[in-house]
Amino acid sequence: MASLELKVTRGQDGRTVKSLLKKELGLSTGLVNRLKRAETGLTVNGVRVFTNAILREGDLLAADLDAGERPTALEPIPMDLKIIFEDEYLLVVDKPAPLACIPSSLSPGEPALAAGLLHYLGNESAVHLVNRLDRGTTGLVVAAKGAYMHDLLRRRMHTGGFQRTYLAVCLGAPEPEEGRIDLPIGRAPGSAIARRIDSGDGKPAETDYRVLRRGKGMSLVELTPRTGRTHQIRVHMSAIGCPLAGDWLYGMEDPALLPRPALHAAGLMLEHPATGERLALRAGMPADMEVLLRRFFETGGGAPD
Repeated sequence: MASLELKVTRGQDGRTVKSLLKKELGLSTGLVNRLKRAETGLTVNGVRVFTNAILREGDLLAADLDAGERPTALEPIPMDLKIIFEDEYLLVVDKPAPLACIPSSLSPGEPALAAGLLHYLGNESAVHLVNRLDRGTTGLVVAAKGAYMHDLLRRRMHTGGFQRTYLAVCLGAPEPEEGRIDLPIGRAPGSAIARRIDSGDGKPAETDYRVLRRGKGMSLVELTPRTGRTHQIRVHMSAIGCPLAGDWLYGMEDPALLPRPALHAAGLMLEHPATGERLALRAGMPADMEVLLRRFFETGGGAPD
């Protein structure tokens, strides 16, 4: 999707370029600002304009989306990507652990998924991660191949148009076996990464859960976050007394179980912003969680479809 065009209607007569770009075409403020600085970014009837220009009925407003892209400032790294879906607009990969989605100042020099995507897409590309996972969480990550598509997808997150489902192995089993955790989450004092339940200053956070299988002191749980707070699933499961197996931050570290939180982004229901197609994508259970299931669940490994 290299460009967008809008022919001004009678009802849109007298509005500014900025108003039409944001409210009618759905461009973010950041993308609008980049387009207005580019020589070919914004035109009306083929002539360059700025965002404060007032348009009239019949004018043809065009936005050159490629002109608003900036190459990602990362060193590309060759990486064996497990691609679940790809077209000219989107790329969905199954991220392994322990791999960060983006570089962290806490771990300088550590490879990140964004660097692998940059190598795959081309060194002059822009990497737009729509969702991110903790380095210890496996599963589906969506990348848009342009800023405009990124904006559209971000607006769909935690709606019926972009809904993620996780599988987790937790200690104990939630009661009742199906429900919603509605507890606000805020930063934990004195920590750069930890979060906590905070009824005072915390932000609203909701997670739906369903017990799929019970094992020896553990359960396999399906989780659907309705909001997107940092560490939401891990904090919520710990708060109800069922921390994830291997969760050193919110539960108990036990490398004999798993050297990471037993959390996998297994499913994605996505309404494609460009084609309107509804995609139902799945990522198979990672090997280390399969081992955990075979070890503690009498019915053996494997997760329900």
